[in-house]
Amino acid sequence: MATQTQFPAPTRVIAAFDFDGTLTQRDTFIPFLAHLSWVGLLAAFMRTAPALTAFALRLRSNEDAKQSLCRAALRGRSRTELARIARAWVHTIPLRPALIERLRWHQQRGDRCVLVSASPDIYLDDVARYLGFDDLICTRMAVDAQGRLTGDFDGHNCWGPEKLRRLTERYGGPDQYELHAYGDSRGDQWLIDAAQHAWYRGQAVKP
Repeated sequence: MATQTQFPAPTRVIAAFDFDGTLTQRDTFIPFLAHLSWVGLLAAFMRTAPALTAFALRLRSNEDAKQSLCRAALRGRSRTELARIARAWVHTIPLRPALIERLRWHQQRGDRCVLVSASPDIYLDDVARYLGFDDLICTRMAVDAQGRLTGDFDGHNCWGPEKLRRLTERYGGPDQYELHAYGDSRGDQWLIDAAQHAWYRGQAVKP
């Protein structure tokens, strides 16, 4: 009688959630900039119109276009003041009940829940605390010696393959744990492909 091969059980489970469009009903970066100042946002759009147009025509990368907008809209802003604004604002973000339920399910099981997003830390730090995440991997904004944003990223925009690279850098490859991934866009595909279990746009694609 043939014996079955016994595979060791994963030592841990990691649930990686995208934020915009996955846990939320819409994008949050532009609404946050608008919350800071509609006038400032419109001025930033005008200054970065060439870069945004080049991105729309696929002549510039997502990272380059986003970096240009951040420089125009956020350079010189106090990190402390932004944190104060974010603490009050994050409670107003419209969430998706079904995905929040999945997050709570993982939390109740004791899984390690990680928010993995291209949105910036200037408000995702507070989002992660508000929703009870164990860890946050996201686009981080550089701050000068006076505690003001330079407008540059501290590292790369956390999008696409960068999401998986950072998760692997922090926790090792997905062969070392059981990965559940939740996303809604092309930027999440690398995590979805690497996961043993995955939801895409609210549907289980890897049960």
